[in-house]
Amino acid sequence: MTEPSTSPHAPVRLNKRMAELGLCSRREADDWIAQGWVRVNGKPAEMGVKVTPNDRIEVDKAAKGQQANQVTILINKPIGYVSGQAEDGHEPAVTLFTPQNRWVEDNARFFFGPQQLRGLAPCGRLDIDSTGLLVMTQDGRIARQLIGEDSVMDKEYLVRVAYHGLDQPAPTGQLVRLDDDDPVTTNVQAVFPPAMLARLRHGLSLDGQALKPARVEWQNPEQLRFVLTEGKKRQIRRMCELVGLKVVGLKRVRIGKVMLGNLPVGQWRYLAPHEKF
Repeated sequence: MTEPSTSPHAPVRLNKRMAELGLCSRREADDWIAQGWVRVNGKPAEMGVKVTPNDRIEVDKAAKGQQANQVTILINKPIGYVSGQAEDGHEPAVTLFTPQNRWVEDNARFFFGPQQLRGLAPCGRLDIDSTGLLVMTQDGRIARQLIGEDSVMDKEYLVRVAYHGLDQPAPTGQLVRLDDDDPVTTNVQAVFPPAMLARLRHGLSLDGQALKPARVEWQNPEQLRFVLTEGKKRQIRRMCELVGLKVVGLKRVRIGKVMLGNLPVGQWRYLAPHEKF
């Protein structure tokens, strides 16, 4: 049986090639092609056409102008808001994106306008009971960078924990917590076994899949610092449960090179032109 070609010179769809080149997202490419803003080897591109690395792709200034007006915002999400669509009566974080909630120290060149809400989507989730940095964007290039299939973007969290202790591991390897009314909440670092810290860094599985290595260290005696490159649902909380810890506070403080910084809870700012993830 012949294996499909994986040659870097094999033809691929134009929208995929444009996304690979970092010009735009695939959806954006399709829109530009439909508008007549893309040319291949000097000729207007057709939807679905395939290209090779040798083909010359040109994009009209109108497309680049449209892209320049796309916004990316950073919200310090409070507890009680969901990242995406409203669910179970809880408000989505995008409802915080109003002129009144803009951080007074934001000096980005953008002026707020209703058109900025169109197509604004969260780049990754932040649980309802977590706070901190949430990125929302209209820019497909940034979305692909943060949550694309091949994304390995660092995400940093500060996690306050209580230790419930461990009984002897059950024969299946599951770790059993003590009663929730008897946790260690002060100087957790002193009682938490170093072997369990090592397991947080590497060796745990969720949903039948081994987790990628994580950077985990004590920030202070009651707080851990996690740096992850993946984002399974409620990952940190579930990791902690496996080693006898209960998360009592979780805040995301960094994505890639972009920091939460002094952005107040419930407020937002624009991603500055010089900032790169």
